Amino acid sequence: MTADKGSYTDRPVQEPYRVGFLLIDNFTLIALATAVEPLRMANQLAGTELYSWKLLTAGGEPARASDGISMLPDASIQEEHRFDLVIVVAGIDVTRSFSRKEVIWLKLMARRHVLLGAVCTGPYVLASAGLLDGHACSAHWECLEAMQEGFPRVQTNNRLFTVERERMTCTGGTVPMHMMLSFLARRHGQELSNAVSHMFVCDRVREESEQQPMPMHPRLACAQPKLAEAAQLMEANIEEPIELKELATLAGISRRQLERLFLKHMGCTPSRYYLRVRLNRARRLLKQTSCSIVEIASMCGFVSATHFSRCYRKTMGRAPKYERMEIYSQGSGSPNTVLTDSMASLPSSSQQALRRARAEPTYGIFEGTGSG
Repeated sequence: MTADKGSYTDRPVQEPYRVGFLLIDNFTLIALATAVEPLRMANQLAGTELYSWKLLTAGGEPARASDGISMLPDASIQEEHRFDLVIVVAGIDVTRSFSRKEVIWLKLMARRHVLLGAVCTGPYVLASAGLLDGHACSAHWECLEAMQEGFPRVQTNNRLFTVERERMTCTGGTVPMHMMLSFLARRHGQELSNAVSHMFVCDRVREESEQQPMPMHPRLACAQPKLAEAAQLMEANIEEPIELKELATLAGISRRQLERLFLKHMGCTPSRYYLRVRLNRARRLLKQTSCSIVEIASMCGFVSATHFSRCYRKTMGRAPKYERMEIYSQGSGSPNTVLTDSMASLPSSSQQALRRARAEPTYGIFEGTGSG
């Protein structure tokens, strides 16, 4: 990617590099903050306006973040803008959170050769516009299955972020900051990028080639590399699960050692963990795609839909069809959408955020009982 390439490249050198952040409803606030703040700090440290930015929504209306906080944008996409870079910021329920207006506008930006970026689940929006076809792409692990099934021409990967040609995409959380630090290094040199990272007390800038951490706790993965390797093999072999004996061999340990590691550190057998990995993928497919239950059963390595449904109900506590039905029950007044009395004292924004999160694949998966 050529970092300086964008629309209206004939502007005077002293003019700031113009960045637009397109906020999709239910966007993740941390992803926006970690993408914007490096630009602000670059201006501060340089003592000049290297960058300017605007927050945008489809119609200029306030954008609601996934935590219920509303943010007033600077402008709407219906106005005329001159941008060098546009970054799509999305979050939960991304498959139903954007409209045709945003898609049409992003296509217009692409025709003007504006650099296009996306953070968290934002790559799904770019893919829906056909703007990632033939491109390598990073996205938050929670929406990777939906992208792989819905957009086979997009070369999805599990890297933290990807910069390729006129596209830059990344995962969520704090990773946008690392992508933007890399962007600053390309445009201004490593010294400014390092200075920005020091101001944010960031002791290590993560590289583009690094992989997203799997759900296993990163400290445990570092302390038990064989356990992490076995878990990664499971994640990579879902449609055609591999036998535990072969799994142990590939990880370079005996089957007995493999079982001891899982029992000691994960509190379950390797078979039980593997099943959970496959069912978690099934849950994401149920909530984020229109694939039939029969198709999902096959994609997750089950011999039949009946076997899949039985395993899913036993492990997840509900039948697959009811998992999918909950997506469409939001705001219906059904018992599934009524919060318990113990939550009545929560601020309304947190109640609304939790209701919206019910459609997310990770809703309610934490099984701990501690209240501390």
